[in-house]
Amino acid sequence: MSDWLSRGIFVTGTDTGVGKTIVGGGLAALLRNQGLKVGVMKPVETGCLQEDGSIVPADGKFLKDMAGLELPLDTIVPYQFKEPLAPWVAGKREGVEIAPDYLLEKFKEISQDADFVLVEGAGGILVPLAQDFFFLNLIKQFNLPLLIISRVELGTINHTLLTLRVAQMEGIAVVGVVFNCLSPEKTIASETNPQVISSLTEVPIWGVIPHYPPLKPQFFYREVITQLVQKHLNLSFLQNLVLSQK
Repeated sequence: MSDWLSRGIFVTGTDTGVGKTIVGGGLAALLRNQGLKVGVMKPVETGCLQEDGSIVPADGKFLKDMAGLELPLDTIVPYQFKEPLAPWVAGKREGVEIAPDYLLEKFKEISQDADFVLVEGAGGILVPLAQDFFFLNLIKQFNLPLLIISRVELGTINHTLLTLRVAQMEGIAVVGVVFNCLSPEKTIASETNPQVISSLTEVPIWGVIPHYPPLKPQFFYREVITQLVQKHLNLSFLQNLVLSQK
């Protein structure tokens, strides 16, 4: 299995709200449909406070459902915070210190019984989890290759190249970029940005997911989201990754 800590992939974004959960959940379901036992993890989820006062990590629950896992949600999402803030900030406001070693322990637990593990971050790779410990440090600790989810609209060239540059400087393998259309309006920028990124880097562009009606990460959208990802992404890149990690 080469030198990977586990067979898997880490899904990050250039920003928050770029569609990491939708893409990650779709990929998990596709791998599950191929007969693989897929482990999923959302190390930290913020904004979990519901209107009824309960704490529900909606993204983590969606990933769990898409992968068909029976693991406890507390294992999949070890840290769950009420406020929609950066994990380090949300934790400090609740008096909780995020422990990287504990996250690694949970990652190994999930990996033990999985053919492939899909981990989703929060925001981008420089979002802090603790003092001087960012998601990029966690990615290196997990020793997983990186898939970047990026918005296709104006501004994405800078955000995408910055994410790529930091990852590469830190020795993190980047296996691809997925573009997500967040606006129904087609612009010259949204039509040209994927080609520009492709011409400026050697990182594969897995595809461009077109704008879709608002889909909250909920289980009853499983088939819709799975088909969306299957139709618009070049999944040979994913298959090659799975094979290369054996």
